[in-house]
Parts: sequence; structure tokens; C-alpha cells
Amino acid sequence: MIIADSAPDRRAPLPAGRRTATPCRRCASPIQPSAFALGYVTLDPDGGQVPWHNQAQEEVYFVIEGDGEMCLGGERGLLGADKPFTSRRTCFTRLTNTGTVPLRLLYCYGPAGDVAHWRQELDGTLPRAGADAPPLPADARPQRI
Repeated sequence: MIIADSAPDRRAPLPAGRRTATPCRRCASPIQPSAFALGYVTLDPDGGQVPWHNQAQEEVYFVIEGDGEMCLGGERGLLGADKPFTSRRTCFTRLTNTGTVPLRLLYCYGPAGDVAHWRQELDGTLPRAGADAPPLPADARPQRI
């Protein structure tokens, strides 16, 4: 049996106001699936984000607790507990906590591997909405970073 650490709340926050743990991911965990990665993220209250990004992997999210918005290309949708949702490959995506409590969700993406936007966020090289990437939908919350 292999058991991995899955407590993002003990990790340092990323610049956009989130903590992420990926206990099932190749090269970064004792659990090494080859076809997918599974993780847990907490977005800080009132604006914590998974910033505007795109990636080659398909991804599915499942909200455990809290409220938020997802921007997917030119679309904007509201999220709540017990609601799964998905992003499309190479389509710009962003998640924002719109509530006053942490937004907690699970995510699964495939194929397994690194996701470029994690490193881009730490390096300050994320695409900027409306400049390096399409603008956010008109009624979306502002970009945090």
C-alpha cells in the first residue's frame, strides 16, 4: 500500500492565493499513475485563483466546498459544492473563489505530467488576459496576478 501526503493547506500559497497538493502525479509523488494526475486545491477566500492559463491536458474538477466562478474562453459559469465541471484542452481557463470561505476542490487531468502554468505563476510569466491571451469575459472578476 502506498499513502501520499494530500494536505494542501499546510503548503505555502502560490502568488494567486491557492495551495495545491497532487498526491497522484508522476515524478512528484510515491503514487505514480501514468495516464492521469489527481490533486486537491484550496483557493483563498474572496479572490484566490487558479490564474488564466491554458494547457495540453484535459482536466475535470469537482467542488467540495465553497463558491466560485470558472472562465473558459469567453464563457463564465458559477460553481458550487458537489458540482463537477471540465475544461477543454488548450482553451484558456481560470478559477476564482467568489465566496468568503476557502473554495476546496479536487482535480484530475490526463495525461499525467507537469502543468506549465504552475511554473509560470512562480516565475511571473503567466499570459496576461487581453495581452498575451484572450480577454476575460466581461463580467468576470479581475485577474489577481
